[in-house]
Amino acid sequence: MGDNLAERLARIEQRLDALEARGTAKPAAAADDADTFWALHRLRELAPEAGAVLFTGAITLSGGEHYEWQQAAAAGDLLEADWGERVPALAALAHPARVRILREVLNGATTAAGLQALEGIESAGQLYHHVRQLTAAGWLRTEGRAKYQVPPERIVPLLVILAAAQR
Repeated sequence: MGDNLAERLARIEQRLDALEARGTAKPAAAADDADTFWALHRLRELAPEAGAVLFTGAITLSGGEHYEWQQAAAAGDLLEADWGERVPALAALAHPARVRILREVLNGATTAAGLQALEGIESAGQLYHHVRQLTAAGWLRTEGRAKYQVPPERIVPLLVILAAAQR
């Protein structure tokens, strides 16, 4: 454990030296605006040297279900990770019918019969193909016979991905 900590600290020091050599990058907007960047200011307090990425959300769905979620990751860990391992989860979202299925499940259409009526879903076989892809990637869970739900721990991450993809 001590070796792992020493190695991590050495990597952090290297990254810090590189950042200091380049200068400090800030968003084009006023990065010191306390109202706009309140979460960023708190994140800096929690991870002052190495940096981190944080996302959080509180969502009440149309059926009244309420979910809250927060997830953080050290920036260095993300940059060093094998991004290829994340491809299946992202690829599962890269089809219009699949994101429509997820949206409809979050909006209350939880049965195969309800999802079968979606535009772009031509057959039960096609629906089950998309459902299998989403389930394998962890975006959808089967609840009973032909009933689906987005796992609670995946709702905020899904919405964060969609928000990040906005132009």
